[in-house]
Amino acid sequence: MNLAPPTLQPHHHRILIIDDNPSIHEDFRKILGPADAKLAEELDATEASLFGDEAGASRAQNFRIDSAFQGQEGLEKVRAACAEGAPYAVAFVDVRMPPGWDGIETISRIWKEFPDLQIVICTAYSDYSWDEIAKSVGGNTDKMLVLKKPFDNVEVLQMAHALSKKWQLTQMAREQMEELDALVNQRTAELRAANARLTGEVAERAAAEEALRRSEERFSKAFHASPVPMAIQRPDGKDCLDANTSFLELVGASREAVLAGSTTFWADESTPTTVREELAARHAVRNLAATIRTTSNETREVLVAAENLELGSAPYHLLILQDITDRVRLENELRQAQKMEAVGRLAAGVAHDFNNILTVILGNTSMQLRNPRLDKKLTSSLNQVQRAAERATALTRQLLAYSRKQIIQRRPLALNEVVEQTVAMLRRLIGEHIALDMQLAPDLPPIFADSNNVEQVIMNLALNARDAMPDGGKLTLTTTQVEVDKASQARNPESQLGPYICLAVKDTGYGMDAATVGRIFEPFFTTKDPGQGTGMGLATVYGVLKQHGGWIEVDTTPGRGTIIRTFFPLSVERFVAASAKSESSPTDSTPTNAITILVVEDEEMLREFVSGALAALGYRVLSAANGPDALEVWAEHRDEIDLLLTDVVMPESISGRQLAHTLILDKPNLKVIFTSGYSSELFGSEFEREKEHLFLAKPYLPDRLAQTVAMHLQSQDEPALAAS
Repeated sequence: MNLAPPTLQPHHHRILIIDDNPSIHEDFRKILGPADAKLAEELDATEASLFGDEAGASRAQNFRIDSAFQGQEGLEKVRAACAEGAPYAVAFVDVRMPPGWDGIETISRIWKEFPDLQIVICTAYSDYSWDEIAKSVGGNTDKMLVLKKPFDNVEVLQMAHALSKKWQLTQMAREQMEELDALVNQRTAELRAANARLTGEVAERAAAEEALRRSEERFSKAFHASPVPMAIQRPDGKDCLDANTSFLELVGASREAVLAGSTTFWADESTPTTVREELAARHAVRNLAATIRTTSNETREVLVAAENLELGSAPYHLLILQDITDRVRLENELRQAQKMEAVGRLAAGVAHDFNNILTVILGNTSMQLRNPRLDKKLTSSLNQVQRAAERATALTRQLLAYSRKQIIQRRPLALNEVVEQTVAMLRRLIGEHIALDMQLAPDLPPIFADSNNVEQVIMNLALNARDAMPDGGKLTLTTTQVEVDKASQARNPESQLGPYICLAVKDTGYGMDAATVGRIFEPFFTTKDPGQGTGMGLATVYGVLKQHGGWIEVDTTPGRGTIIRTFFPLSVERFVAASAKSESSPTDSTPTNAITILVVEDEEMLREFVSGALAALGYRVLSAANGPDALEVWAEHRDEIDLLLTDVVMPESISGRQLAHTLILDKPNLKVIFTSGYSSELFGSEFEREKEHLFLAKPYLPDRLAQTVAMHLQSQDEPALAAS
């Protein structure tokens, strides 16, 4: 705080004389404003003798003298002088001023408005005592002097000088105080503003610190409670600042080991190098596929995300891992299932078309072999053709089994009995160098399956296991009842919840690697030498299980053997069905041309063969290449036609089932035999009379065709199913 020292200005003070006597006014003017220097020197000498100052140069008198003859006039002059900005410094007031206010009242009124005015009361001893005067003016005696009449000129001059200087000092002190107050107020305002600013900054900092604390607390809670594995790692990758529980569970290590950096969890050391390089280049890492190895030596597939992180002033890396092991496995299994489904559809289509061809080959070959006049060489050639066609027929049946489009006749079945019956044949096939063991759980509930298909599954699995043990080993067949829960289903998406019967075939052979396991159910895939197998064994097993509503699981390791588990659904009926009786031969009857058969087949060669074979048996045959042609034939020969023999799948938008449905509505007693290279089209809810008709699977021989037609013509609407 810098205040300039007060400076006394030169005397230019105004003095007011309030007295009702004009001569008094003249006396004051003479004293306070002398016209010659002699009086001034006398005044200086007198002042020096009184105050001890040396006599010097004459003092210049700078008083301005104004006069008022009454108290009211004096108050007005004081007001006017203040309004002009040149106030009076000293007023000489007479005590007695009749009429009107006396001096005391005048002083009181003036001081009420102008308390700084210095007053000299001019009085005689007989007027008022000092106490009376002090009491009358409110005790304000520090600004008042009493001049006794008659007064001395020097005394008057000294009072004027002293009181004017006092007034001047009072004004200067007031100005200094006002300046000081203004400065104090300014500094106070500045301090208040600074205090408010500091208070705001402190509040902001406190709020920021609280927000930071809460943010860190939220981050810590989110970090440690997150199900996503996360770790805060130093940039060199040697150790970690922190790791959450999910991260520790994923790598299977303790917190201490991870924080100390003593656990190496990357399966490939190029992964952490890539992460560090990307983050050093200020690039965020996203969805980096990697593999980690847990402390139990288990590998897990993960997606890696990483960010640069600064804690305090230290740099860190935030490492985030997403375990996608199960997702990758499910995706691989889904791709495998989709691939198998696509291959199955292809196999079904091939088998269907090939069965048409085989029917023609086998049929014509069989008819030619009946001729006794055939040349021996031709007979031998036809026999070879027939055997080759029969092998092709077996192969197409395997394709149909794989594609789940073969004909099956499911019924309640005791699996243990089927296993025991099949093992009797297996002992001769697998050889004495392989020990065969059965571990069959007693009192198993029946499965709902086709017995021939189950035998085929057991035979194929056993023979496949035999080939994996060329130097001998042990083959174990096991049956158990299992309950598939959600945990088991999560491991194998093809499985279904509920009770199932498991048939497991275990060998001690070579085992298989993952790449081989991924392809073993594909048709024609084999690890055997050329000519040693068709590659359809396990593919057939896969198709049979799928068609029965079950599934198959493989557990194998190279050099440690293989366990293949098959799962069959339980039968709703808790009893085992009686064995199917062998089909009796139809009663011999001589077909006559009175029986008319409508043959509908889009394959021209097959249509000609079937028509010729039936005509050779004495039937009257009408033929059509498709549904619309068959309707035209029907319109002309409706009353004559006794039996419809139709392929199930045909072009021209009318299938065999639709054609049969239309004709049966027109002629309810019409006999129908369906034929197809595969049978899935036959089983549909929209064909309400399906069970009243026969189905003849391709390929078939002429004898089978003749038996089926004769049997159906002689039947009394009993449901039946014919197979080649």
